[in-house]
Amino acid sequence: MEVKIGVQHAPREIVLESGQSAEEVERAVADALAGKAQLLSLSDEKGRKVLVPAEKIAYVELGEPTVRRVGFGAL
Repeated sequence: MEVKIGVQHAPREIVLESGQSAEEVERAVADALAGKAQLLSLSDEKGRKVLVPAEKIAYVELGEPTVRRVGFGAL
C-alpha cells in the first residue's frame, strides 16, 4: 500500500510502498501520535525502514497499492 508522510518544515513528503496492511500502518501512526512511541517506524516492500520523529509528523495519507503496468495495453 502507498503511504505518504508529511514532515513539518520539510519541503517534500516521504512516499513509500509498504507491505504492511492499512490497519498496521494506522496503528503505528496512532501509537506515535499518542506518545506511546517516539518514532513512527514503517518498512517498505524492499525491506528498508523509514523512521520519522513523532513530533514532526504533519500528516499521513494511506492509499491503495499501485499496480505496475507492463507492455503496450489500451489506455
